[in-house]
Amino acid sequence: MTTVVLGAFLITTGTAPVAAAEDIDTLIATMDEASHEATATSEEVKQLEVDIGQGQGRIDTLRADADAARQRAEVARAARADFQEEVDGLAGVKYRGLLIDPVTNAIAAATPQNAIDRASYLATLTRNTERAVDKLAETTAEAGRAHTDAERFLAEANFQQSQLERQHRDLAAEQEVLQERIREIEEQVTGLDAASRAAWENKNNPLTPDLAGASGVVAAALAKLGSPYGWGATGPNQFDCSGLMFWAYQQQGKTIPRTSQAQLAGGTPVPRAELQPGDIVGYYPGITHVGMYIGNGQLVHASDYGIPVQVVSVDSMPWAGAVRY
Repeated sequence: MTTVVLGAFLITTGTAPVAAAEDIDTLIATMDEASHEATATSEEVKQLEVDIGQGQGRIDTLRADADAARQRAEVARAARADFQEEVDGLAGVKYRGLLIDPVTNAIAAATPQNAIDRASYLATLTRNTERAVDKLAETTAEAGRAHTDAERFLAEANFQQSQLERQHRDLAAEQEVLQERIREIEEQVTGLDAASRAAWENKNNPLTPDLAGASGVVAAALAKLGSPYGWGATGPNQFDCSGLMFWAYQQQGKTIPRTSQAQLAGGTPVPRAELQPGDIVGYYPGITHVGMYIGNGQLVHASDYGIPVQVVSVDSMPWAGAVRY
């Protein structure tokens, strides 16, 4: 619907629409809606890319765990074979009649010392038998546990792999939709006449910030005033909304989540009345846009395609929340 309405403007006025003053607000509102939809899709695509990367890492970990469990099972099976051999040997000794009861031992002994020595030997064989049997049971159990672990890790890895493949398909579809929306927005912005272009760039009523005293992450963000908007860009020359936040915090040696939704979910929530410079503010339902509070009721942000990084009022867009890192 957005494209159809804007298309009417373009068809009516040509590639450089010269809209009447009363129509410019409608034109900008229509473009703003289209750009907002594209930005929301862009944030979804970026989050899906993050999820895919994390999913691949999870699969790699699970497969490594499965390999380690299989190795433990092999070691346990080898140990079990050794103890089984020992138990079989002791059983053979008993079968050949060398393990006799104490009374028979005493009667058959030539001397008391001989009886003591033989009793000691018989006790040692008994203890060795018990130890070998216990070790055999222990290694058998360990081999079973390790085998079960390996199967479980492998099954989980295979499940995660199927999920990852589905996410790749979703990503490809989302990227196709996004690229079409981006193409439309870029064509629309390029086709604006001077008055409409100025209205587009000033739609959020940009302010002239007081740069004196800015430091840390705020100074990093403000250093990029005037930089062009770039879909999915994280600098150093182009930025999207969350990309500017990501880049500014990186300059201070701190890594924050990549997308607008994740950025608002990852920090400590801050109420509107307690905002401090450096806090990240989210806007619109679903938190599809973010900017950085710089003090004095002002916000620096990368707004939309065709609009450079600028400072606006922190209340210039529908508030969704704020966080501190």
